[in-house]
Amino acid sequence: MIADEATLSRLAALAQQGDRPAYAALLTAARHWLLRYYRRRVLPHELEDLVQDTLLSVHRKLVSYEPERPFMPWLAVIARYRFVDHLRLVYRRAEDLGIDTDIAVGSEEETIAAKISLERLFEALPEAQSRAIELVRIEGLSISEASKTTGQSESLVKVNIHRGLKRLAELIERS
Repeated sequence: MIADEATLSRLAALAQQGDRPAYAALLTAARHWLLRYYRRRVLPHELEDLVQDTLLSVHRKLVSYEPERPFMPWLAVIARYRFVDHLRLVYRRAEDLGIDTDIAVGSEEETIAAKISLERLFEALPEAQSRAIELVRIEGLSISEASKTTGQSESLVKVNIHRGLKRLAELIERS
């Protein structure tokens, strides 16, 4: 279900008044949007947990929603904050395991901003290329392991990495 802004605002207002069907429809629409929003930003095994955490935040914050204002920007702000919280948790876990997560010397906000910038660059790539780069260059899997994970042949994984890195370099040079 892809609802328009007016419908979502109306559903949110009804949900605030205790209308259960409106609340269920609102959460369903929000869940679909959140799945699309997070799908390219997090690993597949983290997706559902992050969506559920965000929906829980929506539930908690619904009383603060102002029905005369658009719903989607309100949802997007919550999603962004939950994503940043998720990144902080991921980096803390990595540090606890002794994995070096420093991109550059600086504050935690700079590190998160750099990670978000990397995610934005990956959005400009086809899914197969960004996934291959993430698996091999970021997560450290072998070509063979990435091939099994993605269902692509090993040579296709190599081609996707090569083309994706070339495209990333072009994007960085332009900016």
